[in-house]
Amino acid sequence: MLRPLPAGGSKMAAERIFDRAVSVRVRGCGCEERRLNVRVNIELLSISNPVHKKDLAVRLTDDTDPFFLYNLVISEEDFQSLKSQQGLLVDFSAFPQKFIDLLQQCIQEQNKDIPRFLLQLVSSAPALDHTPVSLNVVETNPFKHLTHLSLKFLPGTDAEIKKFLANCLKCLKEDKMMLEEKLKKTEEDLTRQLSYTQQNLSEKSRELDKLKNEWTSYTTALSNKHSQELTSEKERALQAQTQYQQQHEQQKKELENLHQKSIQQLQTRLSELEVINKDLTERRYKGDSTVRELKAKLSGLEDECQRAKQEVLSLRRENTTLDAECHEKEKLINQLQTRVAVLEQEIKDKDQLVTRTKEVLDATQEQKVILEESTEEKQRHIEKLETTIKSLSAELLKANEIIKKLQGDLKTLMSKLKLKNTVTIQQEKLLAEKEEKLQKEQRESQEMGQSLQMKEQEVCKLQEQLESTIQKLEESKQLLKTNENVITWLNKQLSEVQMAKKLDTSASAHGGGRAAVSPHSMPDRPSFHSSGISHPISPFYAFQNFLEPTHNKNGNSQCPVPKVQLNSQLLKLNRCSDAHTVPAAGHPANKENGDQLGLESKYFKRKDDSIPLRGLSQNTLNSEYLRPYLPTKAQLSPKAAGTPASAYFPGS
Repeated sequence: MLRPLPAGGSKMAAERIFDRAVSVRVRGCGCEERRLNVRVNIELLSISNPVHKKDLAVRLTDDTDPFFLYNLVISEEDFQSLKSQQGLLVDFSAFPQKFIDLLQQCIQEQNKDIPRFLLQLVSSAPALDHTPVSLNVVETNPFKHLTHLSLKFLPGTDAEIKKFLANCLKCLKEDKMMLEEKLKKTEEDLTRQLSYTQQNLSEKSRELDKLKNEWTSYTTALSNKHSQELTSEKERALQAQTQYQQQHEQQKKELENLHQKSIQQLQTRLSELEVINKDLTERRYKGDSTVRELKAKLSGLEDECQRAKQEVLSLRRENTTLDAECHEKEKLINQLQTRVAVLEQEIKDKDQLVTRTKEVLDATQEQKVILEESTEEKQRHIEKLETTIKSLSAELLKANEIIKKLQGDLKTLMSKLKLKNTVTIQQEKLLAEKEEKLQKEQRESQEMGQSLQMKEQEVCKLQEQLESTIQKLEESKQLLKTNENVITWLNKQLSEVQMAKKLDTSASAHGGGRAAVSPHSMPDRPSFHSSGISHPISPFYAFQNFLEPTHNKNGNSQCPVPKVQLNSQLLKLNRCSDAHTVPAAGHPANKENGDQLGLESKYFKRKDDSIPLRGLSQNTLNSEYLRPYLPTKAQLSPKAAGTPASAYFPGS
């Protein structure tokens, strides 16, 4: 990889790419690190004899030390070995430019305290005494020093150093010759400019002497003229002064007489104006006090009105949320009614209904929590409003003290105004303006009184709306309580039915015969051993078990309830609104036995929000099968017995 510079026998063309001084950190074996300014010279050598080749020549020199010389020549074959050793991703054609980019980054970072890129010149010997050296381009970061490129340089031989010094001498001599030629040219130019400037100076000095002579003659003539004009003007000024003094004395006497008369008139008028001023000040104080009282009342009423509006907005929001909740509950009730019609489904569909009922119960509990949080937020808002009222009262007391101070300042100003005679005319104008302002304030106070009345009426209307919304809230809470009572009663009935069924099954097992199934007998509650569910199930699942034919368990037993076989595809709920539905109230037996069921006929009517069903025969919707399993008013609790059926189904 390291080769000496080619000999002069072959034809060679050198193209200089880079030639700049770079700060390098020199590291020797067992020596401290030091900085050194090294000039890096990069050239592309194209050799045409005997074969056309391109080599990259890099030279390291020091401007202060002429014997400091390190050379490196990289051919295409050497670059391939360098690329494999150091894992480079660049071809030989792009390598010089990338190397120059790294050097420029080092130049940009060399003046910083902690440079990101730096050049290191590493030697195995303690000093740079004609030993091979490696030039490393290092990137520093907090974790590690990364060497992007490492190039090994050979020290220059005596012949190379002599050749380098000869080239330097040749360049210096050429520079010297150029500078001498430039010096000769500049000296000739300066001599020419000097002669030209000296000629101009002599001409300008002659012109200056002429101008000085002309100026002196002109100034003497002007001084003579001015002296004559000054004497004539002084005589005229003395004559005019005597005339003006006589006129001034006459005018002074006339003005004194007029002034005495005007003073007498102004004194009489001043006494009259003082009396008027006192009356007006008293009226003004009274008007100011009334205006302040009205403003205080107005601010209080506006605050109350804003509070009322905020409360109305909050109540309206709550009302909208409650309406949405009621709408959701109506939808849930419609779903429950449709589920009552699907009481003869298979056991697989029952698991889906159980999960749905659990989700509904979770939603109601979440709604309760939301209502409690809203009440707590309202209480916090009320406490904040009370604190603001206290702060406003303290600010009003401070404002009253400031007004008292301003009144004292006004009194002092009025006393000063009485002493001044020249401001009487301005006082008349001010009084007229104040009268106009008083009239305007009276009009404004009347308008404010009317607006206050309008706001009081609005406040009354808002209070009525508040009362109505509170009543609706109480009604919705009562409906929630009644729904909870129904759910508890259904759970109790489930437990009783399960106990009775267990007793019947035990009796039939001891008897050894087939037990007859009464229309009021209930199937056992299913236990899901595989899923691990052992808790009591919802009333909807219980109703499905009530209507399930008993001969599903025992094929030989006979049941008065006819067996209904439903296809799993037909039992799916159709959610399209235009489908053909079979509502529970469509069967004529429901109309005949509606009173015995404990529900009115309107709960079995079709609704727009209800989910239609497919695949159910008229036998499944017959009320005769449902009659023994539905509770009567006597079976309900004492509180729930008196409530109508509409309370349990508010969405109908």
